[in-house]
Amino acid sequence: MLLGWTGRRARASVTAGSSGWLRSRGTAQDLGWLKRMLPRGLYGRAALILILPVVVVTLVVTVVFLQRHFEDVTRQMVRSAAVELALVAGHVEAAPDAASARAAGEAIAGPLDLALALPPPAGVVEERRFYDFSGRVLTTALHEALPAVRAVDLRDPRRVRVLVAGARPFVLEFARTRLTASNPHQLLVLMLGTSLLMSVIASIFLRNQLRPIRRLAGAAEAYGRGQIAPYRPAGAIEVRSAGRAFLEMRARIERQNEQRRLMLTGISHDLRTPLTRLRLGLSMLSPDLPPEPGEIADMERDVAEMGAMIGAFLDHARAEAQEGGAESVDVGAFLRDIVADAQRAGQPVQLAPPEAGIMPAGEQVVALRPQALRRAVENLIGNAVRHGSRAEVEAALTPRALRIAVEDDGPGIPPERRDEAMRPFVRLDEARNQDRGQGAGLGLAIAADIARAHGGQLRLLDGQRLGGLRAEITIPR
Repeated sequence: MLLGWTGRRARASVTAGSSGWLRSRGTAQDLGWLKRMLPRGLYGRAALILILPVVVVTLVVTVVFLQRHFEDVTRQMVRSAAVELALVAGHVEAAPDAASARAAGEAIAGPLDLALALPPPAGVVEERRFYDFSGRVLTTALHEALPAVRAVDLRDPRRVRVLVAGARPFVLEFARTRLTASNPHQLLVLMLGTSLLMSVIASIFLRNQLRPIRRLAGAAEAYGRGQIAPYRPAGAIEVRSAGRAFLEMRARIERQNEQRRLMLTGISHDLRTPLTRLRLGLSMLSPDLPPEPGEIADMERDVAEMGAMIGAFLDHARAEAQEGGAESVDVGAFLRDIVADAQRAGQPVQLAPPEAGIMPAGEQVVALRPQALRRAVENLIGNAVRHGSRAEVEAALTPRALRIAVEDDGPGIPPERRDEAMRPFVRLDEARNQDRGQGAGLGLAIAADIARAHGGQLRLLDGQRLGGLRAEITIPR
């Protein structure tokens, strides 16, 4: 019995949940027609956001104006006119005969600019035009103020004829302006005209603001198809920021594609020479005679060279990936650890003197990627000691940027070839010493990529202290 009750509760819960899901899905489907009616483009939606409040405000103001101005003002004017009509009706009713009534009524109606018809002419009926909104209020107010009124004829938009019943019925005719405000449509026309004019002006400004967004979308779509369309950031600050981010992203992707192509070219070119030497050495080995120690040493040196090249390629690939997030790092202690590790490896490098800008430990903390920046500084130190007899590392921290520099006493690089030196797989052999070994041409390229990943840059300058090359990484804070 308990199991049966539990099963019924479970089925009831599932049914209720299914019903709720179906109701929510049905509500979404019911609103689908509204989504289909809304514009799909950014300009159409922005125009809708702009025009819809204007239309709503115009309608609200129109309704309030009709209620307050037409009704209240019309009722007040009708009450004033009803006093005059009552005065004429009183004199007509008090007269002993028809002739006296006509004379008495005209004597009162004339100064009040009222036309009296006694007896009343035929054809005076209570009627108004369909668009005469104030006529409805006028008729109701006149009946309330003067119960003797039997008909209010508003067929003529400029004149009003009122049939007053009694012992001697009569008709009074006067101008419509005595019961309703003159030119009541002026405010509505002015409001609608101003709203249309402001909407047109706003649409022009809106189109100008959306043009940079469409240009950015066009450049992004073209790049997605493999085309590089010219684009210059313009428009509002947010659009300019998005445009600059797109240009930086596109430049970074193009640079990575170029580096990938250069990597494949460099691998095929740089490994071909040691592989050829290995193949030649293996072909000269005889199965009957053991190899000479010199031949084995040469082949081991070729293998070591290939291993170093492959390691450099892998370092470059890791530098492109830029693994790890930013951390708060004490710059002084960070550089001291790097220099200490380099000294233990036998590299002639030291920290610059305190007056050169190195910071005391524990006083300067910066957010950066420590592993990536360590790789960049180590590559700069490796290049410096490879092409010079000693190197120095210094750093300076300003409110706007962190600057880390590695300087050597080598021959340096000519200014016109420094941009070329930071390209991957480029070795300026004639400009640098080759007594200390030869790399794969990736040290400066890796350091430059890591600096760009931090939002900074790598610059090659003339050394001021040691006279060689000064490689300087600048990272904004």
